[in-house]
Amino acid sequence: MKQPNILLLYTDQQRYDTIAALGNPFIKTPNLDFIANTGVSFDRAYTTTPVCIAARCSLITGLPPHETNCWENVPMPQERTTFMEGLQSLGYQTHGVGKMHFSPDSMKLWGFDHRDYSEEGGMQDDFRDYLKEQGYGYVDDIHGVRSEYYYIPQPSQLPARLHNTTWVADRSVHFLEKRDRNRPFFLWSSFIKPHPPFENPVPWNKLYRAGQMPLPHRPENYQDALCYWNHLQNRYKYRDQGFDNNLLRTMRAAYLATISFVDYNIGRILAALGDEIDNTLILFNADHGEMLGDFGSFGKRCMLEPAAHVPMLARLPGMFEGGQRCMAPTSNLDFYPTMLSAAGADQPSAHPEGEDLAAVLNGETRRQYVYSHIGNQATGLYLITDGTWKYTWSAADEKEWLYNLTLDPGETRNMAYNAFYGDQVERLRSAQLERYTEAGYTNAVENGQWKQYGKHSPLLETDQSLLLQDMGADLQPKIDDLGPGYARPVTHPAESIRNIFSAKKL
Repeated sequence: MKQPNILLLYTDQQRYDTIAALGNPFIKTPNLDFIANTGVSFDRAYTTTPVCIAARCSLITGLPPHETNCWENVPMPQERTTFMEGLQSLGYQTHGVGKMHFSPDSMKLWGFDHRDYSEEGGMQDDFRDYLKEQGYGYVDDIHGVRSEYYYIPQPSQLPARLHNTTWVADRSVHFLEKRDRNRPFFLWSSFIKPHPPFENPVPWNKLYRAGQMPLPHRPENYQDALCYWNHLQNRYKYRDQGFDNNLLRTMRAAYLATISFVDYNIGRILAALGDEIDNTLILFNADHGEMLGDFGSFGKRCMLEPAAHVPMLARLPGMFEGGQRCMAPTSNLDFYPTMLSAAGADQPSAHPEGEDLAAVLNGETRRQYVYSHIGNQATGLYLITDGTWKYTWSAADEKEWLYNLTLDPGETRNMAYNAFYGDQVERLRSAQLERYTEAGYTNAVENGQWKQYGKHSPLLETDQSLLLQDMGADLQPKIDDLGPGYARPVTHPAESIRNIFSAKKL
C-alpha cells in the first residue's frame, strides 16, 4: 500500500462542541464540516492534559504525563522520540508551521526537517519578521492584548491578510507547492487561535453578534462542580468578580469567530492539496478546550467537558470515510500510532495506552478507558472515562466527581456520593489507582489508595495572583518615552505564571 501523505491540522484551546456538522447551531465551519462529513469524528476524544505544553508533549511522544513528568506548562523531557522522527525514518519530508509550544526550547526541531516559527511569546520568530517586512513591525501585541484584557474581546491590530491565522495557511500552502514530490510529506499546520485573546480582523470580528449567542451553561449548584484549578484560573484571568452576561455573550461571539477564521484558512490548505487530497491522511485536533464561562469558569486546567473533551477528526478514503461518528473513548495519545501505522511502521505504538484510530473505529481495540491528568502531588487532578461514565479525583479538594455523559452531558449532577452509583465509582477509581500503582507513580497513589496531601485551598487575598502575562515586545521603553510623570513603577505587582505553577511551590 502506498504511503499516504499526512496533514495534521491543530488548534489551541478549541472546545469539542464547535463544529457545525457535529451539532453546533451557532457556528459556521464548512471546511471542518467537509472533513467530518467525508471522514470520521471521534466523539469521545479527551486530552491527556488540559493545558498547552503538556498536551503537546503527550501528542508528539505518545506518552502520558505521569511518564514524562510534563503535567503543566513545564519543560518537556528532551530525550524522548517523537512521531515526527518516526516519520522521518520512514522517508517522510516533515514540516511544521505555527505554534508548537515545545519547552524549554520552542525552536527545537524535534524531528521536523524544517519549520516556520510562530509562538505567542516569540520575541523574534518568522511571523514577527514577516510583519516587519510588511511594514507592521510597530505592532507589539501581534496576537492580541493579554494581561488584564486577556478575556475581553478585541479587534485585531492586523488586517486579515496579515493575521497569524492567515500566515499559518500561507506558509502551509507554500510548503505544499514547493515540497519534494519524490517523498510523502508530513505537514503540521498549528494555529494559535482560538486561544485567548479572542481577537479577530475585519470583517471576521462581526461575523457573530452578542445578541445571537446563548448564555454560558451554569446549572443549579454549578459551584459544586468546580475544583481547585477552576478557582485559581478564574482569579489570575481576572474573571472571578461576578458576571456581565452581555460581555459573556460578546466573548462567545468573538471566540466562535476565531474558529470560523481558522476554518476558512483550513479550506485554503485543503484546496492546496489538489488531487492528492484523497491520498492524504487528514487529522484535526486541539490540545484542550475552553470553559468560556460555563460553570462560571474560564480557561482550561480542569476535567469538566468544555476543557477536557476535544474535537478529533480523521479523513482518508478507504480508512476513515463516510461521515461516521465513533463513540469509543480516544485521546491524543492515539495520533502517534495512527500516523506511524498509516506510514507503514512495524511497531507504531510508543505506549500501550495509545491505539491506532483505524483499529478503534473497526472495534479491534481492547482498551476500555482513556485518562487525563493535570497538576502534581497536592494539586493533582485525574480523570478516567469509558466514554459513558467519567470519574475525576482532585487531591487539592479531596473530592470525587462522577458523571454519566449519556444521561447527563451537561454534568449537572455529581453522582460520586450517591449510593446507587457506588459500583461505578469503585470500578473507575480502582482502574485509575491500579494504573498509577503499576506505573509506580507515587505522587498520586500510596498503598493502593489516592495519596492524601490535605486540602489545598485556592482562596486568595484580594488581588493576589493577578497576572500580567504580557507577551511580545517589552513595552517599558515605550512607556518611559511618555515622560517621567507617566513612568511605570519598577516593582512588578504580579506573580509570574511560572512561579504559580512551579513544582517547588506546589
